[in-house]
Amino acid sequence: MYWYFFSSDLEEDDTGYLDVTVSDTKHPPPELSPMPEGLSAQQILRRHILSSIVQSERSYVESLKRILHEYRKPLLEMEPKVLSERKSQIIFFRVKEILQCHSMFQIALASRTSEWDTTEQIGDLFVASFSKSMVLDVYSDYVNNFTNAMHLIKKACLSKTAFLDFLKKRQAASPDRITLYGLMVKPIQRFPQFILLLQDMLKNTPTGHADRLSLQLALTELETLAERLNEQKRVADQITEMEQLTKSISDRTLFKLLSSGQRQLILCETLIETVYGDKGQIIKSKERKVFLLSDMVICANINIKGQPDISSLVPLGPRYIVKWSLPLSQTQVVEVGQEGNGYDKETLLIQHHSSKKVMASNQVPSKVALGPPHLYQELQDLKFDLSVIEKISSLIGTLNGTYQNLNPTVAQDWCLALQRLIRLKEDEIQAANKCRLRLLLPGKPDKSGRPVSFMVVFNTPSPTSKISWVNRLHLAKIALREENQPGWFCPEEAHGKTRAPFSCPLLACRVPVFSSKSQSLKLETALHNPVQSSLLGFFAASTSLPQGYLWVGSGTENGPGQVDIFSLNRTTPRIIKTLQVSSRVLCMEYISETIKGFGEDCDQSPLGPAICLGLQDGSIIIYGSVGTATQCLFMFVSPERQPVLCLKYTPSYFFAGYQDGTVAIYMRKKEGWWDEKFPRCLKIGSGAVRILLVLDETIWASCQNNVTIISATSIATQLCFADAANKDIVNLSPNVLLCDTRSILFSDRAYHKTKQTSIKQTKGFEAHSDKKVSVTHMVRAGGGVWMAFTVDSSIRLFHTETLELLQEINVFPRTCMITPGLKSVRITCLLICQGLLWVGTDQGIIVTFPVPKLEGIPKITGKGMTSLNAHCGPVEFLVPAVGSVAPELLKSDTEEDFGMIRNGVERTVSTSQESLYENHIQKDSKNKSILLRYKLSSTSHLPGQRLSVKTESQEDEHPLEHSTEDGSIYEMADDPDIWVRNRQTSQDFHKKERITSTAIISGGRGYRSFDGTLQQTASNDSESVLLVWQIPLTV
Repeated sequence: MYWYFFSSDLEEDDTGYLDVTVSDTKHPPPELSPMPEGLSAQQILRRHILSSIVQSERSYVESLKRILHEYRKPLLEMEPKVLSERKSQIIFFRVKEILQCHSMFQIALASRTSEWDTTEQIGDLFVASFSKSMVLDVYSDYVNNFTNAMHLIKKACLSKTAFLDFLKKRQAASPDRITLYGLMVKPIQRFPQFILLLQDMLKNTPTGHADRLSLQLALTELETLAERLNEQKRVADQITEMEQLTKSISDRTLFKLLSSGQRQLILCETLIETVYGDKGQIIKSKERKVFLLSDMVICANINIKGQPDISSLVPLGPRYIVKWSLPLSQTQVVEVGQEGNGYDKETLLIQHHSSKKVMASNQVPSKVALGPPHLYQELQDLKFDLSVIEKISSLIGTLNGTYQNLNPTVAQDWCLALQRLIRLKEDEIQAANKCRLRLLLPGKPDKSGRPVSFMVVFNTPSPTSKISWVNRLHLAKIALREENQPGWFCPEEAHGKTRAPFSCPLLACRVPVFSSKSQSLKLETALHNPVQSSLLGFFAASTSLPQGYLWVGSGTENGPGQVDIFSLNRTTPRIIKTLQVSSRVLCMEYISETIKGFGEDCDQSPLGPAICLGLQDGSIIIYGSVGTATQCLFMFVSPERQPVLCLKYTPSYFFAGYQDGTVAIYMRKKEGWWDEKFPRCLKIGSGAVRILLVLDETIWASCQNNVTIISATSIATQLCFADAANKDIVNLSPNVLLCDTRSILFSDRAYHKTKQTSIKQTKGFEAHSDKKVSVTHMVRAGGGVWMAFTVDSSIRLFHTETLELLQEINVFPRTCMITPGLKSVRITCLLICQGLLWVGTDQGIIVTFPVPKLEGIPKITGKGMTSLNAHCGPVEFLVPAVGSVAPELLKSDTEEDFGMIRNGVERTVSTSQESLYENHIQKDSKNKSILLRYKLSSTSHLPGQRLSVKTESQEDEHPLEHSTEDGSIYEMADDPDIWVRNRQTSQDFHKKERITSTAIISGGRGYRSFDGTLQQTASNDSESVLLVWQIPLTV
């Protein structure tokens, strides 16, 4: 059996671990003292969160003791033995060591709670307790062995009645009725629970508090630990699932393919295969287990054998009977309305409900359809009728006479009615498509030798499940391309370890930027203009790049500039418009809000989002988005026409950094636009202001080796101007735009007086000791900012609050692996997105490092990866394209029904999808209870006052790449102790589901690739190229 693989490890169970017994008498459990008077609301919330931590840890330790005292000890002492000592050792492997770790943590926690009202610190305790390698080793051993332990328990239940009776009696005697499985899964859930509690603690810890940095570091340590355990659990589950599948295969060729160990399991799920009648009704359905491997798709029947009472004590693994298997390249997803694309209708086989045999479509009546395609035909008929009515309407307008029922008004009513029917039919098609996965598969050739295809239809449990399947099938095909075999050099793979599927970004495509006439242009900058459209169907939303447009700025030295706009609404970017500007484009900034414009003479009508360009000649141009025809809304010139190196937008201010070391601050007027005539200017150094970064209520500006931090409150309430005559300091309120005429120093003609003025800044710090080195890039995630420099291959991490240097990483070793012989490397761009820190170099090579996704410190927590697809010249930019799938696509029929009931409209006819799953649930509920595994998404569902002072609107106002992510990203947060026999509650219907699509786009001169041995295989440096990396959809 599979668990014998660990036999050598289990023989050294106690090696390296001390057997420490903690006395409850000498070390009582931690307990908070009575709450003192005079505490603030935030202090009270922090005490409540600490109380939750104490209670949660006490319950966890008690569960570990129950495993040892109520199960392990009686089994070892039982006579006659129902379980050998060796099998008992396998089942309870490392439980004792985990208990020792948490017993020691509980002692330290008791000491900390006793002095809480004096110190109010808890983060450093978590860092000290869970950053030790011993904790990771103990939990890793437990997680790796968990599947084997469950397998052994299941086998013992089936073979030994006495053991099964023992488990039943123990469960019946326990007050909470938790099974042994429920107790043993708690260590797998522990760290995600810690993370949720510390997240709430951090939210209620004010800036400047002594516990903030410790809490952020604690979150980093716990997230890193949980991610590693989650990955090990994933690998163990994948091995078990693949072994279970391999045992079910009778075909020798397929058996060898799966036994080779060269394939990874990407996705597997129980889906319902359905057969439809000629009117789209469901005739019959059957559960299938569908497996998506790295290069093939397998469909199997499910055959669960075992006693029902055993399945309530420990999960039973099903047995499979393979129905069909096909190479991934021969599997095609077909959406409703796409039946004619990519294959011949005459060679399509469908399953007719009147015959068990598969028939060709040209041998059955034309009215027979496979589910909803008849809806699409009805839609085409309506569109045809509308075109005819429009022609009739135009002809009616030419009539000379007047007729009662034949006039333009009646014709217009016909058109409106048909348009409404078309919209309803489109909605009907969309609803039918939400949970229906249609796969086109190749079959055996017919008698004449023609290739024949057949369609298989699966119903997924939810729209989210379907979108995930379509996306993974699409990305799995991309992963098989030559440029992704392999696409990254990973040290883990060099040492024989395999990474999770899609853990490395996939190179989806490469696109030339310029036409042959514009090859002299040099790439400079780019940004993503997000646009969300509900018109895209499931297939487009699941496979295309994040919706929106990519603006690419370029130009020549001291010459004109150009902006190329690419559409990202397909799988490959395509250029749709080119704008010519007066000078080289040096920077861009996206304004997400709907603006009214700039200047006093501007139109007052809303203009939608805008894109700001900063040019080398000092011009700042504001364009409308593609949705507003990219019209030029406004243009103004910087003081003394200084080149504009960086722009940054906030709801209240607009910042510009110039080459002479000045930061210009454009204030918001009462009317809503910015005052471009009188910017407030701050001289922060003699060098160029290379980068601006917005951090909460501050703006960080880099100049040479220093970073100046400007407070937004100081701009609003402490903005000071030196009077040109008497040097008096005048404090201006946010609404005052003009002061004494002697103080108006910021027009173009008076710019020389600007240098004498001052704006109070909060603080600044030296980011590098060498004054000849300048800060070129800054990116923020969580509580840290990563910086890159002009002549250094190292990147540095600074804390956003204490400004401490927390980490320094040299990327040179990663780069010289690909291009040996290099003497130096320069960082040309930085980006943090989806848990990866992207570093672009002057050698065209991109390196990524893993960083935490939560509110902790974004320390690099693992070994980096080096891309084997690179540019020939410097990486000029790295741009994240992030979008969300339209919420309308995620609503299932059941949710829509519930929404109609809430609004007073009750549907009497249930959909076929809803009835299908109700029938399956009722069928299964006769034999066993329904086990609902929910994800811990927040502590807000717990009874009592919510443990946060932030509102939901505050939490959602930040963009994804800089926002905090919830602890529900961990699959281990599933709680098997909650047994639910009823349907979903109303709250479950309206939970916000967000599916995020992400792509990373790099720009540079040329393209080159390397193989797995790091030898260059292709090179072309004749044109500027965009490389597009796609990341799987995240829920």
